[in-house]
Amino acid sequence: MAEADIAITVPFKVTDPQRIPVARYFDEGFYKLECERLWPHVWQMACRIEQIPEVGDWVEYSNLGKSVIVVRTVKGIRVLHNACRHRGVPFVPSGGHGNCRAQGFICQFHGWRWNLEGRNTFVYGRHLFDESVLDEAELALPTCRHEEALGCVFINFDDAAPSMRETIGPVLDALEKRGHSDQRAEWWYATEIPANWKIAMEAFMEGYHVMRTHPQLQRAVPGLYNSMYGHDTGGIGDQVNPHWTRQQNVDAQIHNLELLSEGMAGMVHAKEVEIARGIPAEIMPEDPQQLVMMWFGAVQQQISEQLRARGENVPDLNALAVSDPIKAVEFVFPNYFLLPFFTSTSAYRIRPTGPESCRFEIWSLTHFAPGEAPEPVMEPTVLAYDSQDFPPIPRQDYSNIPIQQKGLHAGGMEYLRLAAHVEGMISNYQRIIDGHLEGKPADRLAAATQTLGGNFDGDIFAYDL
Repeated sequence: MAEADIAITVPFKVTDPQRIPVARYFDEGFYKLECERLWPHVWQMACRIEQIPEVGDWVEYSNLGKSVIVVRTVKGIRVLHNACRHRGVPFVPSGGHGNCRAQGFICQFHGWRWNLEGRNTFVYGRHLFDESVLDEAELALPTCRHEEALGCVFINFDDAAPSMRETIGPVLDALEKRGHSDQRAEWWYATEIPANWKIAMEAFMEGYHVMRTHPQLQRAVPGLYNSMYGHDTGGIGDQVNPHWTRQQNVDAQIHNLELLSEGMAGMVHAKEVEIARGIPAEIMPEDPQQLVMMWFGAVQQQISEQLRARGENVPDLNALAVSDPIKAVEFVFPNYFLLPFFTSTSAYRIRPTGPESCRFEIWSLTHFAPGEAPEPVMEPTVLAYDSQDFPPIPRQDYSNIPIQQKGLHAGGMEYLRLAAHVEGMISNYQRIIDGHLEGKPADRLAAATQTLGGNFDGDIFAYDL
């Protein structure tokens, strides 16, 4: 009987889209179901393509006990399961990387060898074995399905799952048009957080938390955030102060970009802030209602033109804002985020390490002119989750996530209560997870997952899974 045909009763299922049972974030049984029925069937970001530029370059990726090797061969990228076909010893260590063009993959236990394509090339003491257990096809290393997108290699352990593009939907093309495949990492951080992976994910599915969690951003342009979240608390409804001069309003916008750049680096790059500072306020209209729109249009035009003049392969931001608009945060189900603002990006990957723990990684990505890209960042800088070495914005988020996990165990705390028109993504992706756990049809799950594109700060949707 196929796994999808097995009747599964999901514990703590979401039955009211505005209420999420808190046991989903710590119950051992629920976590076990995720490990068995979600993660083996979804697309996971395994590595950045820039990490394997040469034939023989490889990177190991693992999640929940499953390990693969992403390797570049003369025919392109291949993903092999990381276990010797003799006695199952992994060829490479967790988190490892290297180049094996000369020798291929050698098992450290008995010395058996495989080439980059996964074909067995040497069995020590072959005469000791019956030829029936040394069939070439059986000895070949099993491959893992993969697709290339957004400058990364994504893998899926399920050969029958819909393609990544069928799963993620049109937002993937919109992101690709922004040149993510041409970006390179400036830095990569990692940490272990004492919180369920979904709690860590949900911290970035809405901007409602900015007022309290990131007060420096709220103070810089209070009208922007109050217009979205604070109508009943005196929000002025605009990004500008009607009593300020043009210069004061422009200065406030620049200060906001400076804070975003300091706080996240990739989300707004220092080179983009420098260009924004060069747009004179006096060319902007006096009317404060038109000022911000005109100013951002000018900033985007100059960023595109000036970075292209430097040799960077960046898109026409104003054209894309019309043809392929995206949100400031885009979620690639189930555990990868991109935060594109202008031409640079911050990226997050979150993997479960237990019912109440997860590994959280951040990349700062940007474009470089030919010949100016740095060497690929092969390993993350690992910090404690409360380290002051993190940029300010994730440091502020990390101050909430672990204590929220503790709070879910409080007496009488049965549900999270969501705002239907701002925190909708949390409900939507949680119910899609339920669909995976129940074994719902893959095409329906893919159709539902596509609705998560552009759903940041969005509505709760109705799904027929």
